[in-house]
Amino acid sequence: MTTQSESGDGRLDPSLSAIMSERRQLINLAYRLLGSLADAEDVVQETYARWYAMSRQQQEAIESPGAWLTKVASRICLDLLGSARARRESYVGEWVPEPLPDRTEWISGRLGGAMVDPADRVTLDESVNMAFLVVLESMTPAERVAFILHDVFRYSFAEVAEIVGRTPAACRQLASSARRRIRAAQAPAAPTGRQAGLVGDFKRAWEAKDIEALVGLLDPDATMVADGGGLVSAVLRPIEGGEQIARYIIAIADMAPNLTILERTVNGQPGLVAQHNGVTVTVAAFDVPGNRIKRIWAVRNPEKLWPWTVRPQHRDQPSSAAVEATDSDYAVCRRRRR
Repeated sequence: MTTQSESGDGRLDPSLSAIMSERRQLINLAYRLLGSLADAEDVVQETYARWYAMSRQQQEAIESPGAWLTKVASRICLDLLGSARARRESYVGEWVPEPLPDRTEWISGRLGGAMVDPADRVTLDESVNMAFLVVLESMTPAERVAFILHDVFRYSFAEVAEIVGRTPAACRQLASSARRRIRAAQAPAAPTGRQAGLVGDFKRAWEAKDIEALVGLLDPDATMVADGGGLVSAVLRPIEGGEQIARYIIAIADMAPNLTILERTVNGQPGLVAQHNGVTVTVAAFDVPGNRIKRIWAVRNPEKLWPWTVRPQHRDQPSSAAVEATDSDYAVCRRRRR
């Protein structure tokens, strides 16, 4: 019997190759819309499930399968964004977007001993840095979708309107509103070299427990946000003020003397990764608009750290897999639906 993925002579169906070639584009789109790689993968799986639920005749009647897949994935994301706010209200502590490793980690094909699907690599650019994603979180679902589709992926407002269910003029206004939010919330980032230097100095001051050095690296009005998701300990509210952040950082160093701090690229920008016994327990992203660190996002929720430390397991492990997490060591599940 011939499957949908094979032609009559046993060769791979060319139509399947064309459809699957859209996977990386869909992952990139869904991650920017949702701020979660795990949720983005779920969206892409659901999108393909809907494609293959159609008959061959229905599929062949679609003039542009890629455009169809993008439309369906975007609408699924729009629905998820609408329900995300209710879920965030019950989230324990602060919610921070899921951090991504450097592109070389993806290209190597391995992360923490688990094979990585090349289609799952997210292109790292200014539209995935943590400061940008955090601003996106403040937008309405329609604003976010209209802005990402038009300004990042270059879809016309007529195409965006068909996805969002509004007029092209309304979508233009949504994207304009989103741009204003970004301009109001974001200062131009310092050159990458300067950012890397400051983050490296921060690492060394943290390891040395040098509070004066830390205070000197932090903007007096700096803010630190931690995301433990209720699974590991993390401060539940933002810490405000450079000196307060420095004291908190030193307290962490005192409580966890065996941490290994590594300089890594996080969402395309210089960041830090804290490991305990080879297991990543914290990924920190930084916002450096000038000569000092303005904002720090520390992700400790193990469900958001699987791309950084994944124990060998089948990619289709059930989502109900148990998560055991402590401050010192934990088993990271593939993902757990929130």
